[in-house]
Amino acid sequence: MAATNFGTFDELLDITPDPLKSVVRELRKIVLEVDPHAVEVVRLGDRAATFGTGPQKMKQGYVYVLPHKSWVNLGFFRGVALSDKKGLLEGSGKSMRHIKVHTVEQANDAAVRELIKLAADERKTAEKGK
Repeated sequence: MAATNFGTFDELLDITPDPLKSVVRELRKIVLEVDPHAVEVVRLGDRAATFGTGPQKMKQGYVYVLPHKSWVNLGFFRGVALSDKKGLLEGSGKSMRHIKVHTVEQANDAAVRELIKLAADERKTAEKGK
């Protein structure tokens, strides 16, 4: 198994296409506003920043920010469990879902913030139940 290539948020921005840097920054800002205690881990090998209750990606992470060439995935590790009233979530995996975010305005949609809050609450509730 290869070692994980950890990095900083600034290093993630360095490998993000210029037109998307503001979207990535805004999504990070929103996650940290919704959950000021979120643990941020940047995995450069994944080209993503994961936010969660601790450093373990799949066990403790609830959302990730992953820039692509023309959009940014705001991914939810347990997206199938979230109440998505506006139908923003995409994907067909067993548990993961994502939103393709193209603009800062889209990132600031109240429904996006609500999904982040639901995801954080789900992880915190699950960890308390252990």
